[in-house]
Amino acid sequence: MVIDKSVLEKYKKAVILKDGSTLHLRPIVQQDEERILALFSRLSRHSLYLRFHHVLTQMSKEEAKRFCNVDYEKNFALAATLGEDSEEKIIAVGNFYRMPAMDRAESAFVVEDAYQGKGIGTHLLQQLATIAREMGINVFESSVLAENAEMLQLLQRSGFYISEEMESGVYQMEMELVPTPTVERMSAEREKVASVASLQAFLKPRSIAVIGATQRVGSIGNKVFYNILHQGLTGVVYPVNPNAKVVCSVSAYPSVLDIPGDVDLAIVIVPAKGVNKVVQECGRKGVRGVVIISAGFGEAGPEGIERQQQLLDTARNYGMRMVGPNCMGVLNTDPEVNMNATFSPVFPPVGSIAMATQSGALGLAILEYAENLNIGLSTFVSVGNKADVSSNDLIQYWEEDPSTKVILLYLESFGNPAKFGRIARRISAEKPIVVVKSGRTLAGSRAAASHTGALATTEIASDALFKQAGIIRVDSLEELFDVANLLVNQPLPNGKRIAILTNGGGPGILTADACAARGLELPSLAKSTVSKLKRFLPKEASLVNPVDMTAGPSAEDYKKAMKIMAQDENIDILIVIFIPPVVTEPEAIAKAIREVAPRFREQGKTLVASFMSSRGAPSELGSKEEGHVPTFTFPEATAGALAKICDYSEWLKRPAGKIPRFTNIDRRKAARIIEEALGKSSTRPLWLSAKSTVEVLEAYGIQVVPTRLAKTAKEAADVAEEIGFPVCAKLLSKTITHKTDIGGVALDLRSRGEVEQAFARIRHRLENEGLGNEMGGVIVQNMIKGGLEVIVGVTQDPSFGPLILFGYGGIYTELYKDVAFRIHPLTDLDTSEMVRSTKAYKLLEGWRGAKRADVESLEELLLRISAMVEDIPQLVELDLNPVKVKAEGKGYSVVDARIMISDVSLKSREWDM
Repeated sequence: MVIDKSVLEKYKKAVILKDGSTLHLRPIVQQDEERILALFSRLSRHSLYLRFHHVLTQMSKEEAKRFCNVDYEKNFALAATLGEDSEEKIIAVGNFYRMPAMDRAESAFVVEDAYQGKGIGTHLLQQLATIAREMGINVFESSVLAENAEMLQLLQRSGFYISEEMESGVYQMEMELVPTPTVERMSAEREKVASVASLQAFLKPRSIAVIGATQRVGSIGNKVFYNILHQGLTGVVYPVNPNAKVVCSVSAYPSVLDIPGDVDLAIVIVPAKGVNKVVQECGRKGVRGVVIISAGFGEAGPEGIERQQQLLDTARNYGMRMVGPNCMGVLNTDPEVNMNATFSPVFPPVGSIAMATQSGALGLAILEYAENLNIGLSTFVSVGNKADVSSNDLIQYWEEDPSTKVILLYLESFGNPAKFGRIARRISAEKPIVVVKSGRTLAGSRAAASHTGALATTEIASDALFKQAGIIRVDSLEELFDVANLLVNQPLPNGKRIAILTNGGGPGILTADACAARGLELPSLAKSTVSKLKRFLPKEASLVNPVDMTAGPSAEDYKKAMKIMAQDENIDILIVIFIPPVVTEPEAIAKAIREVAPRFREQGKTLVASFMSSRGAPSELGSKEEGHVPTFTFPEATAGALAKICDYSEWLKRPAGKIPRFTNIDRRKAARIIEEALGKSSTRPLWLSAKSTVEVLEAYGIQVVPTRLAKTAKEAADVAEEIGFPVCAKLLSKTITHKTDIGGVALDLRSRGEVEQAFARIRHRLENEGLGNEMGGVIVQNMIKGGLEVIVGVTQDPSFGPLILFGYGGIYTELYKDVAFRIHPLTDLDTSEMVRSTKAYKLLEGWRGAKRADVESLEELLLRISAMVEDIPQLVELDLNPVKVKAEGKGYSVVDARIMISDVSLKSREWDM
């Protein structure tokens, strides 16, 4: 059977193995007969016996042909491949055959002996299970010999629920293909192990080849090789240049294939058109990782994008990982590695901060800035176009790196935001991640058919991801290092209570204002603190917070005051401000601060200093020895950095949110309504009818105002009489979102006549606007009076996936934009924070004597919407606006609702990391 190219592309997938190498998974095709014969010829007798339960002496061409004759419906087979084109070879196969009971299939796997133990079988099983579920298969059956310990272990460690029976030395196993939490947890753990292993070649190489190294001083090829050589790499470095015999006094090789020893890492600095050939040679050499410094790829238009994809395919076909292209390289300050494989002349001090940046130009500035601030780095990676290795890989590596305490990222774009958020949430609980995300001004509202879609921007989605994952977002590189300096050198504050100690009233007030503006608190000092300060400070001193010691305090005065304030239980953070007067040397004050600093650390309190001088802080505070105190020049920077770490400290203390499982949801009914609607119409995307919308919402236990449809004025009047006056009538239209704007809503109708007149009025206005064909009738509902109007919605972001909205509702939603977004799925903690983060929450709590609204029912509504998003992948957009929130204990009523659906998109398979 000839495979459809779309099927091949849909199920083609690259994976990273336990040892860090890579390979491709793809559907088997008829042309694989020779490759299958070659695979079976390489299998040991033992492997053949375990797979077929008897020993095959050989496989005939006819048998190979039948093996490759796959129809992708009744049977499906995946091959694991290495190499490319004529050199491609199949090293493993997994397949299933649908059984007479159509929701079951028999599965089997075989992996070439030389590649066993790398996790290939697990990847085949995961991918086949995903494909089988899409095809309506819910159970895999397998017959496994009792002596096949490896296969038994693979199945049992998959995380899927398994039942088994022993018959005549053979286990008959049934595996339910439901993706359980255990499946997800074990998959994430395998992903982390693979990512960490794959990056060893980049950050701890034993040998490096610089391909494009040259004698020409000032060239990038010369700089990179010189930096590696003269920094004192603990491994071996080889220059590769077919036109040079020697580079920097080291014998050069014409090709990487001519190097006599093994090569872990290749740095490629050749013209873009020659890069792919060089990477092919690296693959044939057995190089584990390549760093492509060369430009002219994804950043250079359509031709460059195509060239970059070819390059990526080549690297993956040979089992290599790739940093770049269009990057500045990598470095590791660990004395056991001592690698500067970049073209930057700066090698930063050894430290515990790891950093990745997409921008090569900024990377040069960042390294220089870090050196000037004496901020140490553990490792630095410039990912460039991040065609392969991305921030997802790097943060997982740094999660396990004992040399790294803080992770810094400069991001221009996300590759896989959902995956980044999942990984970052886990890591942020152990190590802080600080991010500068550029592109704020590029995020504009999309043209959307719903309120929710119009309000959602990429910037809003980014903020939602950062908040949920506990990532510290900053706005500048300066703030990035300010925050990192605090995180590395001071304990996290236990709260937001700040005290200020200063020798100038003005700076103290400015700092207090800056702190208050960022949500930090300035409490009153303890009476004992005030009493002790009064004993030695001048009468003119102000002993309220901020404490102004006036212009003449000595270093000893600073030391005494700090010791007293370190004991104050009312404060979590102390900011020490010094403006150099004539009589006191800054160095003496700096020494006093450093001597007292350990007392604050012992108390678990944060200490920072602010030296307001053009000279900045004295070197006494810049030491990396114990007691280092971060220093700032201006109040805004001090307050900004402290606010960021206070928010992070609070995030760490949050309880783990829970995703409730609702028992009163009719998922089958909702799924049937969606399928029927898509089956009856070829329109994509498609708005559900008002009737179907209400039925789907009710299937999820959502409280909707009783709604009836009417196509004529008489029908509308009849319905109104039936449900009881007063009623409202609303335009029924599949395309008009803002019904109020065109007079499509009539409220508080109290008789048949008023209903009929309202119907005629709506129709007349539409006809006047040339929109007469847009009227499908009216919706008639009971009039709901009172209650605060809010909006709840869903929209699908092409990068971030489903975004869920809560905010102030009604006709002014898009004017006030008092909304909060979170990325699906929502926990109970997420919903609580969403509701409380809006200004409308004050109204919900009861503004100026009003009764408190039923906030808890709103939180449950958001959780039910999240459950709907999880169950209905066809959901594109949803608007519940307005939702009338009633008094506490009375619930809410969804007054107007719209749901847009479409076919499930064939999302590209992500690089399995």
